[in-house]
Amino acid sequence: MAAHHRNTNPLPALWQDLAPLLPTDTDTAPWSGPRWWWAGALDVEGLALGSLQALATALAAGTGAAGRSRDIGLTSRGAAASFASYTHLRVNGQAVGGFAPLSGFRRTIDGWVRLHANYPHHERALLTALGVASPDAVDAALLRLTAMEVEDRVTAYGGVAAAVRPPAEWMSSPAGRALQGEPWIRLNTAPAPAPSRTVPAALRGGFGGILDGLRVLDLTRVIAGPSGSRILGALGADVLRIDPPATPELVEQHIDTGFSKRSAVADLTDPPAYRRFRELLEEADVVLLGYRGGSLARFGLDPEALRADFPGLGVVSFDAWGNAGPWAARRGFDSIVQAASGIATIYGGGEGDSWRPGALPVQALDYATGLGAAAAAAALMGARNRGISGSAHLSLARTALELMRLPAPPSGTERNELEPELRTSPSAYGELTFVPPPLLVDGKHLEYSRPPQRYGSSALVWE
Repeated sequence: MAAHHRNTNPLPALWQDLAPLLPTDTDTAPWSGPRWWWAGALDVEGLALGSLQALATALAAGTGAAGRSRDIGLTSRGAAASFASYTHLRVNGQAVGGFAPLSGFRRTIDGWVRLHANYPHHERALLTALGVASPDAVDAALLRLTAMEVEDRVTAYGGVAAAVRPPAEWMSSPAGRALQGEPWIRLNTAPAPAPSRTVPAALRGGFGGILDGLRVLDLTRVIAGPSGSRILGALGADVLRIDPPATPELVEQHIDTGFSKRSAVADLTDPPAYRRFRELLEEADVVLLGYRGGSLARFGLDPEALRADFPGLGVVSFDAWGNAGPWAARRGFDSIVQAASGIATIYGGGEGDSWRPGALPVQALDYATGLGAAAAAAALMGARNRGISGSAHLSLARTALELMRLPAPPSGTERNELEPELRTSPSAYGELTFVPPPLLVDGKHLEYSRPPQRYGSSALVWE
């Protein structure tokens, strides 16, 4: 069994945001390993370990309350590897692709902007916004505009871009100010109604076989939500991810986050598909929502509507910029939030004209937010057995604020290369080499139950 780590530099207690859902005698989940390894300007290690500890603490509290106490812990090595899982993924021995050519930092007439064009529809929006016909003309077009003009134009055309700002400028902006009074995980709780279906035996008293019998609808994309739901699947939940047919997920991203879950495609504008989807909701325990609120509200799938229609459903939502500020309807990704919030400036380097913005060593905002969403889902399910139901909300921008508020690693902290522990498995996509889930259960490494299934291959049914 893992032992509590004796360290004069403790982890940030991110799990405390979930305290209203946990038993009063909840103990912090144990961890072991070095406190720092990336050794950068911000405590990315604290965010990684703290968010993973939030999940482990919520899970352990649920099993303890059920009288089936399990020792659930984590290690620095596992956290470091899981926050770089896409980097470590190999398909038939080959590394997967990174950012698309148009994604990244680009100069403007007065500074820098970060573009995101990994998805074809975002690339088309970017080219249209800049009035160019091909990617080769992008740099010249950017040098005729200010960073803010690029941000505004690309956003107006449905693309994704952010001016690189200093932290103080972001904090004083209306969008930045809207986040500052928010907790990392915002809860909204209510008395739990009588269950609408027979609760699986494993869940009647808590988590049983951790999450065996739990039904999770995964309406998330990219990295944050899918990386969190794959851990719920590894813990035994039946996770069904549903994507729209018009904008399919990138295949390699699906492979990285598709372990221990099923994948379906459904057009919710089609009445029969929408009716079947509502039937799934009637039997679901948790739904994860990773789309902008406005895009869900037209289907009656925003958190408020879901809680009204399905009072026993645990609803966990997250977005890029928060759901209350002026950027609530804006698209965003980890890299874009880093640029807008000031992180890219903090990690910038060089002098004078040679200065350029930088990035975190991993997409920590995505992975930490995904772990926070998984932790909230586990806590809501544990609380349901004590007569509490509710919803939770997170955002990448609020996770960025959490990171920037943490004390910086001590001066002189050295990098510590932590060798990842890897697994191999055959799959529908070929031989995979991958990082296992970053949790220890009763001293043993948690494993994925199955490799990713072919994208969109599952029916709209519960197992």
